[in-house]
Order: sequence, then structure tokens, then C-alpha cells
Amino acid sequence: VTINILSLLVLDDEWRSRWVNSKHKSDYGEWKLTAGNFYGDAEKDKGLQTSQDARFYATSAHFEAFSNEGKPLVIQFTVKHEQKIDCGGGYVKVFPADLDQTDMHGDSSYYIITKKVHVIFNYKGKNHLIKKEIKCKDDELTHLYTLILNPDQTYEVKIDNEKVESGTLEDDWDFLPPKKIKDPEAKKPEDWDDRPKIDDVDDKKPEDWDKPENIPDPDAKKPEDWEEDMDGEWEPPMIPNPEYKGEWKPKQIDNPNYKGVWVHPEIDNPEYSPDSNIYKFDNIGVLGLDLWQVKSGTIFDNFLICDDVKEAEAIGKETWGVTKEPEKKMKQEQDDAKRKEEEAKVKEQETNEEGEEEEEEEEEEEEEEETKDEMEEALSDTEDEESVPKDEL
Repeated sequence: VTINILSLLVLDDEWRSRWVNSKHKSDYGEWKLTAGNFYGDAEKDKGLQTSQDARFYATSAHFEAFSNEGKPLVIQFTVKHEQKIDCGGGYVKVFPADLDQTDMHGDSSYYIITKKVHVIFNYKGKNHLIKKEIKCKDDELTHLYTLILNPDQTYEVKIDNEKVESGTLEDDWDFLPPKKIKDPEAKKPEDWDDRPKIDDVDDKKPEDWDKPENIPDPDAKKPEDWEEDMDGEWEPPMIPNPEYKGEWKPKQIDNPNYKGVWVHPEIDNPEYSPDSNIYKFDNIGVLGLDLWQVKSGTIFDNFLICDDVKEAEAIGKETWGVTKEPEKKMKQEQDDAKRKEEEAKVKEQETNEEGEEEEEEEEEEEEEEETKDEMEEALSDTEDEESVPKDEL
């Protein structure tokens, strides 16, 4: 039976009746239903968005429990970090059906956690992180994340319906002890020579090799005002010796006794025991969002858990695939408008600065004119006084 959670967890105005907020902490951040600042469809792109900075968030939705024994398990969702996230989570968790949703928290036992892009499985009570590094999308657009878990113990991680990683559970996680271990009884033979090169015993150091690293500067002259009684005996400063060759080392030759790199032999690990049910989870029943965000604004949507890989791919195309290009277009239009607004502000500021400079120049010119007029007036008065006959003074 295909378990299609998308139809059960539709994010509409009644979402609060299907999602349970944890009460483990009293200061969890608030979720809100929104398509965000840019979107492909104002209604279809509505999702759960973190709305408060520097908060933990914890909410979950219950569905009819099932086991993935003998069939694929597909977990899929979309996430958009429109706030350009720098520190915070953007992942989902799949829990057992008996989870106390009102007390869900970071240490609650879960089956699977995915994104970051981390993929973590709980196996025999211990959490195991994938050993491979998978890069996530770091832009502000919506992206589709898919985890496929197969009964043959293989997995696949897809981003935007494109495979980015795959392999086997046993190889890429440390669920089981290694099949082989180094033989504790084996020791490298004492006469094993693993030096590919050795010193040439016939190579001799040249007789003129040893030269001091520094020598007195031959061009240095004792200052004329140097007084040995006061300044002591004058010594020229030292400079690097151009004939200095450094430490002599004999040349290297091939080692005739070289045996190669010694490889520690391995034996079967007595603690290794295969497990064909690593992939299996018997009581899947809760999808949760349990995360921390410094900067809020992440939107989660299009949650899907099913056992049909092709169906998941088709649903991804019907949801994210339909709205991704209109969303990108709207985002580009907003970015262009913002850029033009910023350019206009810069231009306005430059114009204002130019106007202020012109006003300052005009004021300076006026002051210079006033000063010039005053000087000319004073000079004229002086000339008038000098032109008066002395007998009239």
C-alpha cells in the first residue's frame, strides 16, 4: 500500500488542527503559514515558516503507522531559505508512531533525519551519520529534497529530482563493525626495509664546502666620529655570505634492499555479523520539524512519505516542478527592482553631494568677492587721503 502523506498533510488554513506543537520548552518559536516574499503560486507555495529569530522550533504531524519492510521508503519535502540562512537547521525527522508529540525535542528518539545535507539513521538505539559529504543548495529559492531507502540496503539522495549521492547503507554508515580488521598477531618483520632511497656512502663532502653563513661586510667603513674609548672596538656589520651552501647532505640513491611499503594483513572480524534489515523501520508514524534557527524565515512544504519512487518524482514535478520557474522569475524581478532602487539612492546621494559641493564653492567665491571688495574700498580710501594737500590737513 502506498503511503502518500502529501494528501494528509496539506498545508492550508486548517494546518494547526493537524500539526502538534511541542511543549517541551516554553519559548519555542512560532510557525506561520505563508508563501513567503516570493513564490511561483501564492496558494500552492504556502508552507510552514519559522517566524522568530534565535529560537528552537518543534512541531509534528501524526499519520497512520506503517512498516517499510520489503518495499522502498521515500521521504520528500521542499525547503526555501528566503532569509539567506547562515546558521540554522532545515531538515525533517521521521519518528515512531508512539512519539509523545507534545514533548518532542532534540533528544527524542527518531528513525531518520535528512537535509543539511546530512542523512542520519537510528540503528539499535544509536544515531549514525552518513560518512559522505553532500552539498546542499545555498541560494534563497525553493528546493526539493528526496531520500530513497531500498530493501536491498541501497539508498539514493536527490536534490531537485536529480541524484546527488547513492550507495549502500553498510558502506556509507557505521552501522556494523568492519568486515575485516588488522591481524593483531601480525607484526612488521624487523628486517623489513621500507626506505625507497638511502644515502650514497661513496658520496663525500667537498673540502671547500664549509663556509660561514654570515661574513663581515667588506664595504662597511668605521664612522669618522667613532671613539673607541667611548664606543668600544668597532666591528663591521655582518651580511649573508654568498658562498654559504648550507648543511651538506649526501646524495640519495635507490635502496637495493627496499621491499616496499609493509601492508598490515587483515583477517575476518569475529565481531562482524551481517544484518539484512538495517533499512527496515516497523512503526513509522510521525513527521517532525525539530530545529534551531538564528535567522528565521525558512519555509517547509510538499511533505511526502511513500513507497513508490516514480510517484515521488511525479509529485515533485507536479508541485515544485510547476512553481520553480515562476518563483525564480518573481525573485529576479524583486532583485532587479531592489538593485535599481539602491542605484537610484546612490545616484541621488551623489547628486546631493555634488550640489553641496557647488554651494560650498559658490559661498567661497562670494566670500572671496566680498573680501576683494573690502580691500579695494580700503585701498580707495587710502588713496583719497593721500591726495588731499598738506595745507588742508
